[in-house]
Amino acid sequence: MSARGPPALTVALTTDELREVTRYAVACAEAALPIFERDCADDARARAVLDEARKFVDGGNRTKALRMAAFDAHRAAREAVSEPAAHAARAAGHAGGAAYLHPLAKATQVLHILGSAAHAARAIELDGGSDFVETAQGLAGPIVVAVLTRYPNAPGGGGRVGELIRSLDASLRT
Repeated sequence: MSARGPPALTVALTTDELREVTRYAVACAEAALPIFERDCADDARARAVLDEARKFVDGGNRTKALRMAAFDAHRAAREAVSEPAAHAARAAGHAGGAAYLHPLAKATQVLHILGSAAHAARAIELDGGSDFVETAQGLAGPIVVAVLTRYPNAPGGGGRVGELIRSLDASLRT
């Protein structure tokens, strides 16, 4: 044991599993992308990160370009002209971040798995659309669920997006 406490428990993850988690996150973000592109028509950052994430999903490497595109999408969220567009950009940013899911067995890692879905759900909700949580449940295949269940339950907090993450987390674990 170190002076900082016991070592963190780890979760075994394969590259194929990371690709499936990223595929899921991209599919969720794509549902909200039209909101961002409608409200921020001259900003290509949300689409760019999804394009980079698809390269990883299709067998490419996790690249610096993917990581930077994810950061750019989060910057686009801060600069968005509407709250729904901001959540749509965050969904895209989280889709890029899904490729970087850490193998640490911490509840906060659930955000890498479900953050895109929750922000997409919030964007759609704020835009007056239907409940996306059920759709997000249907998009999560068995590999995504298997990866999710290796981690602790989603953490508390996070406002409405946190509620959506916990709802989705609970539904996928049953």
